[in-house]
Amino acid sequence: MKLNSLAAAALFSAFMSVSGQTSYLTEPSFSPDRKEIAFVSGGDIWSVPADGGVARLLVSHPATESRPMFSPDGRSLAFGSNRSGNGDIYILELDSGTLRRLTFDDVNEPLDAWSRDGKWIYFSSVSRDIAGMSDIYRVAATGGTPMQVSSDRYTGESQAMPLADGSIIFSARASGLGQWWRRGRSHLDESELWAKSGNTYTELTPRGAKQQWPMATADGSRMYFMSDRSGTQNLWSMSRGAQAKQMTNFTDGRVLWPSLSYDGEEIVFERNFRIWKTKASSGAAREIPITLRGAASSPLVERVNIGSQLRELALSPDGKKVAVIGHGEIFAASAKDGGEAVRVTNTAAPESFLAWTTDSRKLIYASDRDGSTGLFQFDFSTESESQLTRGANDGSPVFSPNGKKLTFIRDGRKVMTYDVEAKSERELAAIYTDLAPLLGRETLKWSLDSKWLAFLTGSPETRSYTNVSVVPVGGGAARPISFLANSFSNGLVWSPDGSYILFDSVQRTEEGMIARIDLKLRTPKFREDQFRDLFKQENPQQRPTQPAISPTPTPAPAPSPSPAASPEKKDEKPTEIVFDDIRKRLSVIPTGVDNSSVIISPDGKTLLILAGAEGQFNLYTMPLDELATISRPGS
Repeated sequence: MKLNSLAAAALFSAFMSVSGQTSYLTEPSFSPDRKEIAFVSGGDIWSVPADGGVARLLVSHPATESRPMFSPDGRSLAFGSNRSGNGDIYILELDSGTLRRLTFDDVNEPLDAWSRDGKWIYFSSVSRDIAGMSDIYRVAATGGTPMQVSSDRYTGESQAMPLADGSIIFSARASGLGQWWRRGRSHLDESELWAKSGNTYTELTPRGAKQQWPMATADGSRMYFMSDRSGTQNLWSMSRGAQAKQMTNFTDGRVLWPSLSYDGEEIVFERNFRIWKTKASSGAAREIPITLRGAASSPLVERVNIGSQLRELALSPDGKKVAVIGHGEIFAASAKDGGEAVRVTNTAAPESFLAWTTDSRKLIYASDRDGSTGLFQFDFSTESESQLTRGANDGSPVFSPNGKKLTFIRDGRKVMTYDVEAKSERELAAIYTDLAPLLGRETLKWSLDSKWLAFLTGSPETRSYTNVSVVPVGGGAARPISFLANSFSNGLVWSPDGSYILFDSVQRTEEGMIARIDLKLRTPKFREDQFRDLFKQENPQQRPTQPAISPTPTPAPAPSPSPAASPEKKDEKPTEIVFDDIRKRLSVIPTGVDNSSVIISPDGKTLLILAGAEGQFNLYTMPLDELATISRPGS
């Protein structure tokens, strides 16, 4: 489960308050005169005297606020908030109480710092790089268009600290921007600290440890940062051109969100859910005693508002109901009327992977309430829940079109099938890919006759390449049907007539493309042939002759009564796959856009393509009948 860091802090704080424990205090920063500290608790922003005492509310809202930072003149407070979506930056004028929004992108934009003169706000964003990598931007404090400050392609850059001369120091590489909450050592967290002046980059510390939240005096002569290079997270200091030295001497716990005062004298930070501070010259740290006094903007949970925390959505096959996940619980409502939703689950464990049964009367979902992730079923007609699988980690459930079988992924390595009537399960195929833990429901796709299952996987020899395989559900071995050096795919889809499969393919730094696999031989209709058909003359000899008109029309005989005919059930056309030379029957659909995923509309007439990257996507459509005609090579 992927949980937004802002939401994680808010939910944890709510838990601490409800359970009667000490509130969670985080993300502190000094006022310019070092007399006041702003921090976050319960998703709201508070202020407390620098030596501790009673804290008062500065900003309270049902959304989650983050990273409050005073302007250099102390008259404004910048902070992040997800009240408008994923996360934007707002500025509060402390004298008047006026609040204005500063950034407007669709992705989260974590606040880094004010410029020394108070004219600019520095922040990080993943909106224009690849694979979730961030760049550093700045925007005028009065508002305007953000400008890139550092945008090294294929390299994550974040947590910028501007100096008086306009240069910056920042953290590069690793996953520190989005996963600051990760505890323990991992190569994914190892980062470097750099300085940028003009177009010149200077490496300040090499990789090899977690190194985040760089801070510096105005002239950059002395730098501070958090690192776990000694085994435990501590504050470190480094003079220009010298080796880094450890400042604090914690042997346990975590050091998070450190912030240097404007005069460079003190550092305030979070440790063990409390606010601490230390002298920059000595490193002697102490906890600041804080008592919260104030009322939140809304009462604790009396009625759950899930509107801003939706994580999944599943529309029932009949189109009348919708199920969603909010705050880790499942809710269901009318797809037409919306309004108040019915709560389906109420557990301490999060639920995921929603899937409706084909009759739209039951809901399948995954839950790890037993220590492992099993599949559960909720029957709305009886309002009862039953467990389908247990003892393993199961997810991505998908029903067959005839509703008789349920397929799912077990432990990220097996494709399983569950017989609804017999209540038994068996393994269909193995999955070979390092991306298996990330696979979703678009990984498994049934043929319309419920006889075949297509899925994304690698091979035992090339785990890093993801391709399409198919397996007969009635029994038999899985066989690959695509053979690309494909680094990633978001999903696949069968054609309405079952004659081909489409899937998106991303190959390293190339733009995403849509690949088509014809499951049997076909005779393509070329565009040139379509054009020539326009000139074909109708043969007069083959024209049907008009019947002679009778002067006295003969009345039609009265129809004889007959029993009402029952509509004949049309047999589902069986899916046919010809494996001989199937590797030669893969083609690329020229869409002209950077494809991310592809689906086919319910009426089977339109191809819908999601194109773009890093939170900036557009939806494109293409008539499916255009896929039936191609151009001859060289035309």
